[in-house]
Amino acid sequence: MNTRNPDFITVDLRGLKAALVSCAQVRRESVSVLVRRAVARELGQSESAPQLVVDTGGLGASHVPRVKLSIRLTTPEAKRLAVGAHTAQMSRDAYLAGLITGVPALTTGASRTAEIVEIIKSNAKLSSLSRNIHTLSRLLAQGKLQQARVHRDLLDTLDGDVRRHLAQAAALMADLCPRGSSTETIPRSSR
Repeated sequence: MNTRNPDFITVDLRGLKAALVSCAQVRRESVSVLVRRAVARELGQSESAPQLVVDTGGLGASHVPRVKLSIRLTTPEAKRLAVGAHTAQMSRDAYLAGLITGVPALTTGASRTAEIVEIIKSNAKLSSLSRNIHTLSRLLAQGKLQQARVHRDLLDTLDGDVRRHLAQAAALMADLCPRGSSTETIPRSSR
């Protein structure tokens, strides 16, 4: 049984290997890509699109096929990728995909952690409002109007507090979505 790829060939470069490898490194691409391009050009054909290896086993929750991709980075670039992914608390592939799709939380330099801390604080405040409204409702139901008046200020600021929280939550969600998605229409000036 022939297990070799029929498109794979071996070529004697007769002393050209060092120059070929050097040229590929300068262009930051593989030797195979460089050779395919040169052969296609020599044959007067357009270079075909690169073949992607589809991983059908790891479709994940979104059922979108994933592909294995090999990239070449300098050592400092690879370190920055690893540090960025670690800082964002993401895998390197998810972090790189977020950078490629333009997720604002990854591309604007804004601190995703700081935004999450702010939304947690806002959630706590909203939770407190919920308890206070419940208390106010109970006092009114019991006819304790004097005690219920203490909570009047709560009603005066309730609308603004809820709107601020929702705007902050929407802005955080927009920052976590790729640019150009439907959430991009959310106004970001209300942060």
